[in-house]
Amino acid sequence: MSPGNPASPASPAAEILVAGVGPAAAAAATARALALAEAAGTPYDLVVSTGIGGGFAPDAPVGSLVVADAVTAADLGAETPDGFLPVTGLGFGRVTHEPPPALVAALAAATGAAVGTVLTVSTVTGTAERAAALRARHPGALAEAMEGFGVAEAAAAHGLPVLELRAVSNPVGPRDRAAWRIGDALAALTEAFGKLAPVLKGWNRHD
Repeated sequence: MSPGNPASPASPAAEILVAGVGPAAAAAATARALALAEAAGTPYDLVVSTGIGGGFAPDAPVGSLVVADAVTAADLGAETPDGFLPVTGLGFGRVTHEPPPALVAALAAATGAAVGTVLTVSTVTGTAERAAALRARHPGALAEAMEGFGVAEAAAAHGLPVLELRAVSNPVGPRDRAAWRIGDALAALTEAFGKLAPVLKGWNRHD
């Protein structure tokens, strides 16, 4: 998360929050941090959700980066005889937040990340059938993770934009824990962090 600091616009400050696993924990931790910052008179101006996740082959291979142009809750809704119905189809709520396009494009250019939908799931995909179903419902999906939508909901409640960046540690599909490359994904994410600050420095929220 990046707190506003008008006195030092050339050096955007950032704070790291470990928010837990899953959308509920991420939303609660993010909302608390944002509320405390506002109460202290040092509000944030951007919220970034980041970490590792699964990538949809072949578009997001292991070790690659994905920056979200849409942060979507993939399993928020209802099962019906005709298939899955998102909560918006039930007449309420929302399932997608869209990060600022200019910021997404700038981060992708700086890091070489692919741009697409990052799905938020409460249950990690472990079969080829579920992977195919998710991709059929969300053709633009490149990755899945467990926190982005929760973070985005908290940010939206405070009127803040959100960004999601994921490094791919494993393919979305049949669960094969031995094939995960968490170290490679974390290395890619660490390298991307080094390129994030200059992107934020050049970003104008009002573009």
